[in-house]
Amino acid sequence: MISEYSKEKEKLLTNYDENCRQFFIKKGYPLEYGYCQILEDNLDEAKRIFNELKDIDIRAHWALFMISLIEGDVREYPTYFELRNFLEIDLNILIHYYKGDFVEKIVRYADFMFSINPEVYKFIGRVFYNNNLFEQAKFFLKRAKSYFYNDPELHYLLAYIFYSIKDYTRARIATNDCLAILPKYYPAVAMSEAISAKGF
Repeated sequence: MISEYSKEKEKLLTNYDENCRQFFIKKGYPLEYGYCQILEDNLDEAKRIFNELKDIDIRAHWALFMISLIEGDVREYPTYFELRNFLEIDLNILIHYYKGDFVEKIVRYADFMFSINPEVYKFIGRVFYNNNLFEQAKFFLKRAKSYFYNDPELHYLLAYIFYSIKDYTRARIATNDCLAILPKYYPAVAMSEAISAKGF
């Protein structure tokens, strides 16, 4: 049976409302309440909450860093694992709730974050890909490919984007690159068949 907390956490990720915020306050979930404050543009209150938690909760430490990117006042470094575990999830949340200005400010620090975790370009590219922001996704996935050429997923994601915009020639090239690295990568095999059906 799904717990009440799980239901409210899922609501925070997909369909946030006042009842969700009240649940986290009443039941004593300050981290989640801090994220509610971000979604409501109350960054000072979010920082206050996360500062109280940062020494005991790695997610709170990350959230403080993310806010520092939004505010353009970076004073600490995130860890490799914070970027790996939280960047993609939180960018997706912000895009879902139309916080494009926050996303833009965070992404401006992509090169800085890349210096800590070289997979950052892939994380950002995948978020844009998953939200059908293909031009932005292409930019970051191509940068990621420059460093992780042997990652088949990067080639497949690019192939999918090219296929979606009907650039079948480039989709074929990206698919072939993917299959050269991992011949039985099923998404690329299916993509190859779809491209062949288009005559390419």
